[in-house]
Order: sequence, then structure tokens, then C-alpha cells
Amino acid sequence: MTAPLTPPPPPHDNTPHQVRQAPPPAGGPGVGGYEQDGPGMKTEVREAAVITVALALGGVLLGALWWWLAPHVPLVGDEARGSWVVYLKDSEGEQAIGVDGTFTLLGLGFGLISAVVVFLLRRRGGVPLVVALGLGGLLGSLLAWRLGIWLGPQSDVIAHARAVGKGVTFSAPLKLSAKGALLAWPLAGLLVHMGLTALFGPRDPEPGHPQQR
Repeated sequence: MTAPLTPPPPPHDNTPHQVRQAPPPAGGPGVGGYEQDGPGMKTEVREAAVITVALALGGVLLGALWWWLAPHVPLVGDEARGSWVVYLKDSEGEQAIGVDGTFTLLGLGFGLISAVVVFLLRRRGGVPLVVALGLGGLLGSLLAWRLGIWLGPQSDVIAHARAVGKGVTFSAPLKLSAKGALLAWPLAGLLVHMGLTALFGPRDPEPGHPQQR
């Protein structure tokens, strides 16, 4: 007798080497299978715009505090030969320096508070957020400066001297002699936020070791 010539069917090999994985679905997270880092640029820009507006509006509070806490510079008016002159009552006083110092200290405090609040709300940071801190702080300082001048005594000191009378002491208008004080808020906000991000910000995960087969 002869053996049948029909070859046996090939064995089914289900080894892991022949198991093929299905391709990742289209429209999955990230490009090439990687997840997107952060909420996305559009979301960051939107959040940065909100932060900029909020900080700029915070200048209203800064201006009100500057007008309330800044020392008053005393002036005295005098009439000579039909014309009015105004001079400092205390020529050696340091009230004018105190006005600039008060604005600077308030700006540093606002920069510290705004940086801490922004960091707690958005720990990951990002370029739009940093720009919002600087721009919003600068706009808030400008608004506070102009608001404090508007709330303070009138800027026409001759008219004010005539209104109060000869030899009567009155307060000079608020004046920011050192314009560099306008940068106290944005610089403090940027520096404090950078420090908080460096100390307590999220860390990028370290690459894992390759698995040994």
C-alpha cells in the first residue's frame, strides 16, 4: 500500500510574532500617537487675554490705594503785585519721594499677588501666560497712575491757591516723578511667576529605560 499524496494542512501558528496590531484610529490624540502637551495654543491665548484684562482692571484698585496712601505734598500760595505764586511749604520735606515710593511698593505687592494667583490657576505656564502677566501689569500700572492723578487734587495749582486763599496750605496734585515705578508691577509679576514655576511647576517625565527582551 502506498501513503496518500495529499499534504497535511499547515499548522496554525498563533505566536505573538505574527499578531499584528490594528493601526491607531484617525483623529486620535496628538499627531503620530503622541498626546498634546497642555490645553492647546488657542486655549492658552484665550486664557492670556482674560488675564490681561483682569490685571489691567486691577489698576483701578491700585490707583485708589495710591491716592489714599500716598503722602500729601503741602503747598502755599502767595500774591505779589497782582500775580500768584505757589511754593513748597516744607522745602526739605520728602513727601514727593514718598509719593513715588508708595506707588512702587504697591506695584510690587500687586505683582506678587497676581503672579501667585495666576500660578495657582495655571501651573503649566506658557509663553502667552507670561506675556499676559507683563502686559496686564503694565496696563494696570498706567491706569492706576492716571486714575490717581484724576482722584487727587486739581492739577491747576494757581487756581487752587486762589480758591483757598493767600497763605493757606493745600495739597499738591499727585505726580509720579520716577516713571520707572510703572514697571514695578509687571517686573515683579514676571520674576515671581518664573520663580514659582521653577520651584513648584510640573516636571517633564524622564524617558524610561528600554525594556529588555
